Amino acid sequence: MPGTAVAAVDLGSNSFHLVVARIQDGEVHIIDKLRERVQLAAGLDAKDRLSEAALMRALDCLKRFGQRLAAFAPDRVRAVGTNTLRRASNSDVVLALAEAALGHPIETISGQEEARLIYLGVTHGQDDGGQRRLVVDIGGGSTECIVGTGPEIEQSDSLEMGCVSFSRRYFPDGRITADRLQKAFIAARLELSPVHRIYRGLGWSVAHGSSGTINAIRTMLLASGWSDTGITAKGLAHLEDALVDAGHVDALDIPALSPDRRAVLPGGYAVLKALFRSLRIDELQAAKGALREGVLFDLIGRGGSEDVRDRTVDRLQTRFGVDVAQAARVRTVAMQLLEQALPGMDVDATRARLYLGWAAALHEVGKTIAYAGHHRHGAYLVKNAEMPGFSYRDHALLAALVLSHRRKIDRQAILDLGCAELELVLRLALLLRLSVCLNRTRSPSRRPPADLSLDGNTCTLRFPPGWLDERPLTRADLDDEARLLGLVGVSLVIA
Repeated sequence: MPGTAVAAVDLGSNSFHLVVARIQDGEVHIIDKLRERVQLAAGLDAKDRLSEAALMRALDCLKRFGQRLAAFAPDRVRAVGTNTLRRASNSDVVLALAEAALGHPIETISGQEEARLIYLGVTHGQDDGGQRRLVVDIGGGSTECIVGTGPEIEQSDSLEMGCVSFSRRYFPDGRITADRLQKAFIAARLELSPVHRIYRGLGWSVAHGSSGTINAIRTMLLASGWSDTGITAKGLAHLEDALVDAGHVDALDIPALSPDRRAVLPGGYAVLKALFRSLRIDELQAAKGALREGVLFDLIGRGGSEDVRDRTVDRLQTRFGVDVAQAARVRTVAMQLLEQALPGMDVDATRARLYLGWAAALHEVGKTIAYAGHHRHGAYLVKNAEMPGFSYRDHALLAALVLSHRRKIDRQAILDLGCAELELVLRLALLLRLSVCLNRTRSPSRRPPADLSLDGNTCTLRFPPGWLDERPLTRADLDDEARLLGLVGVSLVIA
């Protein structure tokens, strides 16, 4: 993407961020940043429904972001939603409205994917000299912990605690007491209890913290003279005294504390104190990068050798013993058919190529469980496997394609996977199914130049004269395909 502006949008549980950058001579130059405190997590009710007031705050912000991104092509923007959108029971409605306001698709990402992107944002371009790092990020609704060396992550976890959620739970009226701080601290330590020994066992040479909470606390400690460098346990003890002395968030008078940080400071402080105690952190350095920078760097790497999604698919093939040569044959033919079909398809060509290619690579992944019903087993694995670089929506779409590559296509099963793009699945599944048929013998010999045309719901497939007569198995497979596709309204004509 040299010379091109790209943008990342982070829909966090506390704040929304937009960062715009230009790639020039191999360097990434930040040219614009926007941040608005939306406090999305504060809008969740007891049933995890996002309130209308919180939704309006979010939409108003996204409309402003959308104006900044109006001239951006879809593949130059990546927008991600985190903990609150993962939790919201009405997230489908919220996402539809949010995407309309922003003018670009929004991905809801898993906690593990959030951790990966945070680590990328913090460590990108840093020379660690081979040292192991700890990275922690306290968001509005979740906290991510990661240990890695260089670009490789060794352990990562997303924990259900954040500055907004803990402030709402333990300081709902804004009143701060030592007892309330202790209860929040103990709750955070309990959340860390399943993983803290793993992190302490791994160890690290340097600890970095990202996010608004950590950066704000570091700034306060330095401005108050409670620390000379980063965040320390001694500095946090001074901050706790100041919180208790104030007694209420409105009475907080700490140097460098911004007004919009007051309401969420007690919860964020309790989480940070628990991280120090449970992980035995001596000193935490505030990082310049965070989730939004990680999203940006990840976007820049897409479509090239640094696309983490391709590496993810390769690793899944290895993990589940996929016949890579056969997957490559299916992919080659599927791509040839797609190029012929594109004039008759109302789809984004680049996106169609990506998802059809990944589906071809993984269509037999379910055979690691059993041959019988391997399309169903494969769909389950793809839907539930940890797949760095892929959002929940990506998981659902790929799982639907794997499910639909053989046997009867089940529309309801596709919807049950959470896939909202039924028509795209039907179009791409058609091409994947035909490619699987044409590679049934698993022969390394090149397939014949099949001529495919797509006109509405009619697909015509032509072969060289006499070719099908010499291959009765392929002919029978295609005839069966014509019957199965007819059940979903697609007419397959073999000529």
